Amino acid sequence: MQVVVLNGVNLDVLGRRDPKLYGGVSLGDLETRIYEWASQLHCHVRCRQTNNEGEYVGWCHDALDWADGVIANPGAWTHYSYAIRDALELLTVPLVEVHISNVDEREEWRRTSVIADLAAKRVIGKGPDGYREALEFIVEESKK
Repeated sequence: MQVVVLNGVNLDVLGRRDPKLYGGVSLGDLETRIYEWASQLHCHVRCRQTNNEGEYVGWCHDALDWADGVIANPGAWTHYSYAIRDALELLTVPLVEVHISNVDEREEWRRTSVIADLAAKRVIGKGPDGYREALEFIVEESKK
């Protein structure tokens, strides 16, 4: 089982962002945890992060050819990028939308997700552990 984790804009500075909202871990620490969880769940994962929207779209297209599941945290692009939405819409594998902070309880503009209706599951406000929940969901879905 192959899963790709697509982290978007500003997640590269995760450790510098408000720890009350984002859990105080760096992107490197988060990716290390994700790789450990994937190993425990007997799946392979590839973590990617970019601040370039076009590159993110390209990774969505790339996933069409090999991924059995996709975990997407586009960051702020979640709220307005129809280019990313269109790229994710092409997927035929489970998509889990993840947000470390609880976007539904933050600023009004963060409460809109243009990808929510594409997601088989949304994991919001569970900190870095939300990625584990997303991986567990994809692994369980693959058994159905």
